[in-house]
Amino acid sequence: MKPWILLIVLGLIFVSAAARVHSQTGENVDVRAGIDHDEFDRLLKKYVNEQGLVNYGAWKQNAADLSALDEYLHQFAAKADNAAQGNEKAASLVNAYNAFVLQWILKNYPTESIWQLKDSFSGKRNDVGGRKVALDDIEHGSLRPLIGYRAHAVLVCAARSCPPLQRFAYTAEKFEEQDDRAYSAWLAREDLNKFSPNEKKVEISSIFKWFKQDFEKAGGIAKILGRYAPEPIRAFGARGNYEIKYLPYNWGLNDQGPHGRNYSQAQLLFDNIFK
Repeated sequence: MKPWILLIVLGLIFVSAAARVHSQTGENVDVRAGIDHDEFDRLLKKYVNEQGLVNYGAWKQNAADLSALDEYLHQFAAKADNAAQGNEKAASLVNAYNAFVLQWILKNYPTESIWQLKDSFSGKRNDVGGRKVALDDIEHGSLRPLIGYRAHAVLVCAARSCPPLQRFAYTAEKFEEQDDRAYSAWLAREDLNKFSPNEKKVEISSIFKWFKQDFEKAGGIAKILGRYAPEPIRAFGARGNYEIKYLPYNWGLNDQGPHGRNYSQAQLLFDNIFK
């Protein structure tokens, strides 16, 4: 193999493995209690379809709904003197993460991938709890320590291989049930997770590889599949006597329109090197 071809192949392997994980570090983020998520719920129901794809084009053209998203997120800016705890903190920070991602994409739309934008995950540009925080702070510094593996079905970073964005806002009262729904919806998607009992093989999201330690703390991948996989194959999933393969991650934009449909691993490498 020619050296330049080998370099490209190695680069693709590195980027696809490292892109989603980032540094896996972040600072804890506190958020005030009592945030109202009703407006975010309305926006999700209006612009997200059953596949979790977003109608960014229509949203971008609606000044009132762009403003509504900004106003919803403005609630998070206040200093967290009365900080949310437990499921209220989890629900608010999941909503904040997803809403900040949507706001970031809408500000830069059209784009083919969140990786075409600068410092999407590490940039401290989001106002939460009286300071600027990064998406990595919310995910790695707050939600993973707080709820562990349960964070991985509900955080949606605008990619086609992400768990599908749900058409509701998370709430403190229903968070456990809503997280279960998100897991079940994610594992039921045959384009994101594939189960072959006859071949004793599962092909699952690379998220299970990137955050393996979170799933091991919860009892392992087999336990998670036995709980959340589609009903007919839960017993198979729980046994664990199968080969596990991890599917390539599609970082194309989760757009209902044309953007992101043809985003390639080669483009991902190019964007990470040259943007």
